[in-house]
Amino acid sequence: MSLATTSETTNWLRSNGLEIVLLILGAILFSRFATFIRDRITRKIDEGFQGGDALVRSEAAKHRHALAQVVTWVVLTIAYVLVGMEVLRRLGFAITGLVAPAAVLGAALGFGAQRIVQDILAGFFLITERQYGFGDVVRIAVTGAAEMAEGTVEDVTLRITTLRNSDGEVITVPNGQIVKVTNLSKDWARAAIDVPVSASADITRVNEILHEVGTRAYEDARLKPLLLDEPTVMGVEDLTVDQMNIRMVARTLPGKQFEVGRELRVRVAAALRREGISETT
Repeated sequence: MSLATTSETTNWLRSNGLEIVLLILGAILFSRFATFIRDRITRKIDEGFQGGDALVRSEAAKHRHALAQVVTWVVLTIAYVLVGMEVLRRLGFAITGLVAPAAVLGAALGFGAQRIVQDILAGFFLITERQYGFGDVVRIAVTGAAEMAEGTVEDVTLRITTLRNSDGEVITVPNGQIVKVTNLSKDWARAAIDVPVSASADITRVNEILHEVGTRAYEDARLKPLLLDEPTVMGVEDLTVDQMNIRMVARTLPGKQFEVGRELRVRVAAALRREGISETT
């Protein structure tokens, strides 16, 4: 290697090379700073929820939590693209000269990129329409999937939604493949209990027992904070030759319908057993 070449390399390292290193370091530091700010905001939201009297997050808090994650993702994506362009320019690539090849490449990859664009647009509407947010319990129908994805929302970006189901498994769903969303924890929820009893049972007495169970549950110091009103007996929901199902419903706080439903089933079974009325299977 000649002395002139060595000198040119040294000068490039001192100028463009140093700038590239600084750009990359700046991008890393900016990424950590943005993540720190996001975590601080979400932590403050969580602390406000845990330190308050509310048993569940408000819809506004869930939306702010999801919005903080989305904004951070968008800002970091833009920052990485800009830094990448500056690095390419300092490596000697003319950005304006890449316009024509980029157009050809974009046309070639257009069909493949449609899925990404679809995911991002779907994610944008999911966030702006507040269909769900961080901490919501949702059931999602996904294109091409036989079973619905169900779990608690742990992360939302413009491209994907991350859920964790009751088994602890993490489910990642591209937003563009979401066909239908059932939000099980928005504003309020309902626990529905079907009580199967023999068709020969005294339906009036069974209704009285279920009403007593609902009244006592609403007066219970542990259950009352989870209930929005006293559980009600809807009556006979289904009838066959040897069995009838009597439905009991209770409006609960968002996401608490499962806990309330389990407790009511235990109380109903115990009350019927005390009266000598057996549930059928």
